Amino acid sequence: MKLKEIIQKTHLEEVYCNDKEVKITNGYTGDLLSDVMGNAPDNSVWVTIQSHVNIIAVASIRDIKAIILCNNLEFDKETIAKARENNISLLSSKYNGFQTIFNLFNAGFEISDR
Repeated sequence: MKLKEIIQKTHLEEVYCNDKEVKITNGYTGDLLSDVMGNAPDNSVWVTIQSHVNIIAVASIRDIKAIILCNNLEFDKETIAKARENNISLLSSKYNGFQTIFNLFNAGFEISDR
């Protein structure tokens, strides 16, 4: 599913979008950075409540295309600047992680096998 479809169908707020045409083929949820580094598949959207700048380093290592921040939280200014430098889209959800993932599922988001 293209990033623009994910945004439209799940009513996410765009904080920074690098490429809305990029096709996202996987997803991961987690707040422990070492877990995401070890387990998130490439070409993913990452659902989290972490907003500090270190998430951009993790996303870059794992080829994560977009990060969705849940619970109506806000990204740090430094995180937004680093996301721009690394071409990683940042999105915001007013819902908690469970509801955000449920919304992705209901929107027709399908993940490929690892």
